[in-house]
Amino acid sequence: MDEIMTINEVASYLRVSERTVYEWASKGELPCGKLGTSWRFKRSNIEEWVSHKLSPRIQAPTLTSPSLSAILKPERTVQLHCTTKEAVLSQLIDLCADIPELSGRTELADAVFKREQLMSTGIGLSIAVPHVRLNSVNELHIAFGVNETGITDYESLYKEPVRIIVLIVSVRDLQTHYLQTLSRVSRLLKNSLIREQLFEAKSSEEIYKIVIEGDNRL
Repeated sequence: MDEIMTINEVASYLRVSERTVYEWASKGELPCGKLGTSWRFKRSNIEEWVSHKLSPRIQAPTLTSPSLSAILKPERTVQLHCTTKEAVLSQLIDLCADIPELSGRTELADAVFKREQLMSTGIGLSIAVPHVRLNSVNELHIAFGVNETGITDYESLYKEPVRIIVLIVSVRDLQTHYLQTLSRVSRLLKNSLIREQLFEAKSSEEIYKIVIEGDNRL
């Protein structure tokens, strides 16, 4: 017989808040039913729903595309508490300022903010992917941040506040590697379940774990 789960148990299983589970249930996004006035869930249905949500929705990266665990370092994953676009970008730049080939933090900061002046890297769904390609670096680097509140001055697509920011610093002549990584990050963050898990994360360590485990599943 299927195990019957409560909202609290489903929230713990999915690593999201009870409120999020309640909202998904109320909107009919989760397979569930009511016993009296309480929502109840079959574990087998929830597991099937998770499997479907974590299935790739776009073309999978080629076999030569490295996993995010090969690129993203735990120390470049951070929970942020910023209120402006400039502040959040500056913190991610700080995390990458130790890239050995850079002449200094100023080189990276100038490139990132110059890129933002051309066009905002906010792509909707509360996501921004600032990215630069530099002649001075020898490999691709990523800094991954989740802000506790939405950044409203990011000038994102549809004016949506930004909470997930992924800075990609790439060598200029590795176009294929760069595009594969960008595709991999986009695929991960287009998954609504993973985004909700990131929003609910309580630490930088938890954010890193969600990113790596999510990428490995996809």
